Amino acid sequence: MIVTGGSAGLGRSLLAAAPAASHRVDVSRSGPPDEAEGHIRADLADPSSWRLVGDSIKDLVRDRPWDRITLVHNAGTLEPVGFAGEVDTDAYTANVLLNSAVAQVLGHRYLEAVRSLDARRELVLVTSGAARTAYAGWSAYSAGKAAVDQWVRAVGQEQQLRGGATVVAVAPGVLATGMQELIRAQDDTDFPRVQRFRDLHADDELADPDDVARRLWVLLDDPKLGTGDVVDLRSR
Repeated sequence: MIVTGGSAGLGRSLLAAAPAASHRVDVSRSGPPDEAEGHIRADLADPSSWRLVGDSIKDLVRDRPWDRITLVHNAGTLEPVGFAGEVDTDAYTANVLLNSAVAQVLGHRYLEAVRSLDARRELVLVTSGAARTAYAGWSAYSAGKAAVDQWVRAVGQEQQLRGGATVVAVAPGVLATGMQELIRAQDDTDFPRVQRFRDLHADDELADPDDVARRLWVLLDDPKLGTGDVVDLRSR
């Protein structure tokens, strides 16, 4: 199994919680973490890295006889937090690429690589409740996650017609990770809803990423899960 952004946060927890016999591969700028046996070094906000990662996935597929191969695209960024037209343009562009474009391109490359594989094939894109709820200050992030959800719905229909891979988007909820620390540090002029997230932290309502990772792997074994589903893990 392959996890993007596996060097920290939910990604690292997903690597640690993977089924026992898994060959764990991390895709990130840093790493590999101790939980991974393999590592693909890449800055996914840089489109020039996408071909390398796609080719590496194809090489992994050819490397051994797989019973199951899962790609979890977890890498993402909230930065820059602030209003469109006011934040740094390069950082805003990187946000759009990482939260939307790379998910579609790597998803395509994964499906291309596993298309003829006689194995259980799963593509999981980590989404967010922000795909459905607009937050001032999160325009690129929210739009990127909404694009991920719609891509999964459309590609899920395609895989039902031919291909047969399971393609799903999973929103894990509000987690106790570095991203939440970043959110709580924002000024309300850049993120007017910041107090909500400070209150969640103060009330101890942030989910443990290790617990969420275990629940995500259980979800993939749920016979009610269908390709093309967009799932909020908090409702399962």
